[in-house]
Amino acid sequence: MIAYIKGTIIDKGETYFVVKTEQIGYKIFPTKKILLENNIHNEVELRIYHHITENAQSLYGFTTIDELNLFEKLISVSGIGPKTAIGAFGVAEASDIRSAIINGDSSILKQVSGIGTKTAERVVLELKNKLSGLVGFDTKTSTELMSVSDSLEALTSLGYSEQEARQALQKVPAHIMTAEEKVKIALQFLQKN
Repeated sequence: MIAYIKGTIIDKGETYFVVKTEQIGYKIFPTKKILLENNIHNEVELRIYHHITENAQSLYGFTTIDELNLFEKLISVSGIGPKTAIGAFGVAEASDIRSAIINGDSSILKQVSGIGTKTAERVVLELKNKLSGLVGFDTKTSTELMSVSDSLEALTSLGYSEQEARQALQKVPAHIMTAEEKVKIALQFLQKN
């Protein structure tokens, strides 16, 4: 099984890129963040989840072992496959997903394509205790999550889509704690676009 790849991106699609190592090219489905941050000719170093079925093999790429561990926990839940799980990383950062699950908040998961209300609640129920033991993540407190939730609500009430608002809030420095400050900074990012 493939667990790690380091090489140069030689091709890039909407949801994947091909990484060349020596004389072999591997098609990898990375997180959205990795995909957006890298272009052809960039060198990447990825932790890999090698998914094998009767009909196909797929490689999913992550920057850190912590992201990979969270991905593996997500796909352990009935109804969550690798494509759905990798989609979660396009909605929020791994630490935000983990914190939301630990705090019993399924709202982030409901935004992932392929995850409905019941499945999101099942993920929270099944993983809440399992994720609290994983190290390596900065777990946000319920106060911090409330601040993010309030900020998101404020931005969407101003007419921004939930996806635009989330992307802008992800760019806000971690030391900014209040919803008011988060909204101010997020608006600066949104107005630049």
